[in-house]
Amino acid sequence: MELDYVEYDDYTPNNETKNVLQPSDGSQVSLTLVLAVVNIFISFLGLIGNAVVVWICGCKMKRTVITTWYISLALSDLFFCIFLPFEVFYVLTSNWPFGQVLCKFTSSALFLNMYSSVFLLVLISADRCVLVLFPVWANNHRTVHKAYGAVTVMWLLAGLLTLPSAIFRTTVVLESVTKCQLKYSSNISHEAVVLGRFLCGFLVPFLIIVFSCAVICVKVSGSTIRSKRPYKIMVALILSFFFCWVPYHTFLLMEMNFNKHRVDVLVAGLKVGATLAAANAFISPILYVFIGNDFKRTLKRSMTSRFEDIRTTGFNHSRSKSMEIIATHTIS
Repeated sequence: MELDYVEYDDYTPNNETKNVLQPSDGSQVSLTLVLAVVNIFISFLGLIGNAVVVWICGCKMKRTVITTWYISLALSDLFFCIFLPFEVFYVLTSNWPFGQVLCKFTSSALFLNMYSSVFLLVLISADRCVLVLFPVWANNHRTVHKAYGAVTVMWLLAGLLTLPSAIFRTTVVLESVTKCQLKYSSNISHEAVVLGRFLCGFLVPFLIIVFSCAVICVKVSGSTIRSKRPYKIMVALILSFFFCWVPYHTFLLMEMNFNKHRVDVLVAGLKVGATLAAANAFISPILYVFIGNDFKRTLKRSMTSRFEDIRTTGFNHSRSKSMEIIATHTIS
């Protein structure tokens, strides 16, 4: 995953720190290769897993508010996994042949996924909080149509906050090699973007989520709710987002004061942190399968039905061919 630190010298006014965060020793090269392979698997598994989630929740399950949240979350992860291979190619070749538009789009995919995912988790936790606190009101006013409206607002806000990633990213030709680089006007711009991502894309939403979960836990622990499975899925999604994104944000904040930290540690930490952040895109489908009973049953029923259709179709086809052969021989 291409990171902000790679072009750190591009937004340092006097090039005083040029190449300071670009060590090229053997350990860094090996780490890059390993993480590239991991990202390829993340992209492959994420594409399959999230496509299955969209198919099951969108076509095989009854459309509800909660399935609307999960479809939106899966689409966000699916969108990111589509563009991840372009980043892997760039990391391995250090050349960007795909043009400026795709440079901006691909580089923004991770942050659009970050914002949309955490905002959806806020919606999911807030929705569950309202559901347990005001069940009668939620039953009368909690509709799929309103969920669509909330998701639309969420995507607009996520897109707006992702704009800096697209604005400051551009293509530059250096010695016949095309680079997809960040072009910050100053260190202040860089710090503002990093702090904005941390506050709007992690800290503030996560505090809201934790508060909602605390309220839900207090309410559910003393209630007679029959199935607590949806709440387990919610908690698992939140924890996976937290553990996947904390390392990345931590090293980005450390990189703002890179003079106080070892360069090799920062570079390795940012690379590993970005890969962990990317891994969040394929973890969600796994959680649905192993925790969600309704999802698991629907998936199993759909796969069994599809297998039966294929087997029946194949049997009927073979039978018709056999009858055709018999009829041919009988006529002759």
